[in-house]
Amino acid sequence: MSRSRKLHITDKLMRLLLVSAASTSVLIVCLIFLFLFKEAGPFALQPGLEKLFDSQWIPVSFQEEHFGVGPLLSGSALVTALAMLVTVPISVLVAIYIAEIAHPTEREFLKPFIEILASIPSVVLGFFGLLVVAPLIKALFGLTTGLTALTGALLLSLMAIPTIISLSEDALVSVPYALKNASLALGASHLQTIFRVTLPAALPGIVAAVMLGIGRVIGETMAVLMVTGNSAILTFSPLASVRTMTATIAAEMGEVPFGSVHYQALFWIGIILLGITFALNIVAQRVLKKYGMMK
Repeated sequence: MSRSRKLHITDKLMRLLLVSAASTSVLIVCLIFLFLFKEAGPFALQPGLEKLFDSQWIPVSFQEEHFGVGPLLSGSALVTALAMLVTVPISVLVAIYIAEIAHPTEREFLKPFIEILASIPSVVLGFFGLLVVAPLIKALFGLTTGLTALTGALLLSLMAIPTIISLSEDALVSVPYALKNASLALGASHLQTIFRVTLPAALPGIVAAVMLGIGRVIGETMAVLMVTGNSAILTFSPLASVRTMTATIAAEMGEVPFGSVHYQALFWIGIILLGITFALNIVAQRVLKKYGMMK
């Protein structure tokens, strides 16, 4: 067999291997969707999807059961919004400092230290929240309990900050030096160049980093289960106890009878959560494509 023939066969085999690997990923995602709808499907027939729009989540009751996901959605939205309000400004400013201002020695120390923060298990952060953050929130605001949406948001910020800092710093570093040098050559100061040239040029990458950070926050389970109080009530107060969708699934799935209406309702919460994270990923990809950062 000639050398060119062998290379042609090798290329074909490698292509087949890569296509198989990519197809397997797509197949796994499709199977996850299929599994969720298979388990949740009977709920649509009895008692009906309108039960998901109830204003209460009381899945176990001797009188009437309620499966409204509104309180759980509001809890997740409130904790996520508060976490991002804290996370985004801090993360972007720290990324700017590391990428544009810090001395190389500081950069070599700060970046690995921040990445270590991302590796701390969420259950350990949950203990930190229970023993340190919750008592602090309770004393600071004079509350009867420190297990609130704000406590959960602060812990989620600790989890999302390393991700957003790392990706934002990469986006800032990737801005061409020609842009920065042109700004400096025109007489702009270092800070003016950072905030009027570098930051706008890196904005698509920063937006994508924030989107990924939101995905991390909204999907977190353990920490919010431990420190948010787990009260399934419809509220928008940061100082109230709330219950998120992920915490509900984690807390109730282990005890719910298999195949029951309650079991099916938990799968619908999973579908809603999956749909939200799926939509966030699509938005992030569209932003990257719009600014030519993804083909």
